[in-house]
Amino acid sequence: MAIVKPFRAVRPTRDKVALVTTRSYEIYDKKELKSLLKLNPFSFLHILKPGFKFNKHVTGVERFKLVHNRFYEFKENGIFTTDEKPLFYLHQKTFDNITFWGLIALSSIQDYKDNVIKKHEKTLKDREELFGHYLDITGFNAEPILITYPDNDFLTSIYQKYKKQRAEYEFTTNKNRTHLFWLIENDKEIKQIEAEFKKINSVYIADGHHRIASSLFLSNKLNKENKTNKGDKNYNYFMSYLIPESNLKISSFNRFVKSLNKLTKEEFLIRLDEFYRIENLGQQFYKPSKKHHFSMYLDGEYYKLYLRKSNYIINNALDDLDSQILYKTILKPILGIDDLTNNKTITYIPEILNQMQLKNEVDSGKFKIGFGMIPLSVSQLKLVADNNLTMPPKSTYVEPKLRSGLTIFELK
Repeated sequence: MAIVKPFRAVRPTRDKVALVTTRSYEIYDKKELKSLLKLNPFSFLHILKPGFKFNKHVTGVERFKLVHNRFYEFKENGIFTTDEKPLFYLHQKTFDNITFWGLIALSSIQDYKDNVIKKHEKTLKDREELFGHYLDITGFNAEPILITYPDNDFLTSIYQKYKKQRAEYEFTTNKNRTHLFWLIENDKEIKQIEAEFKKINSVYIADGHHRIASSLFLSNKLNKENKTNKGDKNYNYFMSYLIPESNLKISSFNRFVKSLNKLTKEEFLIRLDEFYRIENLGQQFYKPSKKHHFSMYLDGEYYKLYLRKSNYIINNALDDLDSQILYKTILKPILGIDDLTNNKTITYIPEILNQMQLKNEVDSGKFKIGFGMIPLSVSQLKLVADNNLTMPPKSTYVEPKLRSGLTIFELK
């Protein structure tokens, strides 16, 4: 039974929403970030990068406090408004002829503890605590956790109804992403939406594992400090973007490695032959189209790699993932990469950014070798989560990505 609640969002006024909302600030390079901060006084980046106002780079607690201050300045200056009653928010994003839609709502920390909200990635305690302290000091959350749920006829009918109506927000970004946003204010519909989610036994984190773990960290901290809390405080919930499984798009990350672990090209290929049938394609472009098939680019040439299934044993849902197969057969035993999270010789880049990425990145000299694979499916993601297993890092690149500052959830 999934608990989903409406909430009173802090959000931009209709006339400024296109100016306020941003991509995640980590995506911007320094030049673009500086330009946006200089030219757009309404950008949410002014909240996330508060040192710009003082021409100073700030970090840690000092930055967190200034983020808090900038947020409340935006509220005081009328850039943000707070809805008068708890609502659900319906959002649609369209680009490249693909349309995503979902509900922005509150989900329960207790559901996460009880494994109603299921995870498939490990999180790092240091990052959990760092972002937990950030939430505590700033007092708000501006990026919802992406959660997927089994397709539901009633929830789809809500979307079908609202998409015919005038949206509260309608804007297109300079990356040609069109956003529509509706308020679900009807009390009967709100109760029906809550009731539909209560019929769902499990939902799945698609993106945002560290952010939800940080919300748990903050919830535990504040509950210890507030002994009279009955579980109804805002910090016992987190902002989520709930999307039906059929509307989720999963792409893959390509893997790039800086060396062959002191092996010659010939020695490496001989080692590779234990687990793969290898076909050298020369300059002919290749992209895999099936599970357990991989593309490889090495020394100016493409290779097809077909897993020798007789030499690789699949014991569970994790072993069936191509990202895990690559790790167990190549990255760890041949290239010596044991820790996929902290090893600086390996880099992950989303495959969707450039179809010629394997060739371009290796030919540039930054990497010695690159590997590609097909994206895993939603059913694979769910099976891993259902069995309490965790995927290798960067096993999924998930769309949609939401804009920061579209809806904000105040935690206290």
